[in-house]
Amino acid sequence: MKKIFMSLSVAVLGTAQAFAQSANEVAEVAQDTTAQAVAEVAEAVAPVLEQPVGMHQVLMQKFLEGGWGWMLPVLVCLVLGLAIAIERMLFLSFSNINTKKFIAKVEEALQNEGVEAAKEICRNTRGPIASIYYQGLMRYDQGMDAVEKAVVSYGSVQTGQMESGLSWMGLFIALSPMLGFMGTVVGMIGAFDAIQAAGDISPTLVAGGIKVALLTTLMGLISAVIIQLFYNYIVSKIDTLVNKMEDASITLIDMLSAYSKK
Repeated sequence: MKKIFMSLSVAVLGTAQAFAQSANEVAEVAQDTTAQAVAEVAEAVAPVLEQPVGMHQVLMQKFLEGGWGWMLPVLVCLVLGLAIAIERMLFLSFSNINTKKFIAKVEEALQNEGVEAAKEICRNTRGPIASIYYQGLMRYDQGMDAVEKAVVSYGSVQTGQMESGLSWMGLFIALSPMLGFMGTVVGMIGAFDAIQAAGDISPTLVAGGIKVALLTTLMGLISAVIIQLFYNYIVSKIDTLVNKMEDASITLIDMLSAYSKK
């Protein structure tokens, strides 16, 4: 009986020792595999971490640091101002035509086929110059005085249509920095409140309020500058079109005067 018990004990001890050795080998392999996997992942992620942060990420971070309560209104002014600017630029682009070519076509149709043919060309041409010509030709039967009044009056109407929306852009140009300065005042008040509550001046204590103040001012100035650039570009385009309209109107009066003497 003792021999059997001793034989079983030896067998159990041998099996436990073999199992422990196998477990140690598995643990060593798993440790090596894990270390190798971690090294591979770190090597793959390293180039991504080393890449510079994009401009949009920096702007988003500064926007959040400035506080959405003051940065969001400035951003709304910027978005609305840009929307109006893009709409005006598209409108002016479609309004611009080859004036010399258009006038030559109208004059040729007027001399060869009469007023109705000239009106048809104006009706099928886009832009304020064609609209002014059409209004002038519509009143040719009423005399040259009526033509001149129609040209002047409808020229003012077309100029007003081209300048539509510019007043809103001017509002956003003025409003953006004012909102930024308001955020500056609120941030500085918060900084001084923190100093008063703590009874001591500490850089870390007032840094948050001062940072909000500077970021809101910066955002307001950037918004105003961007909208101002588009505003000046649109005004210059309108001035160019108005000059073309005036020159074309004088040409129309001369053209109709010569046609009426035939």
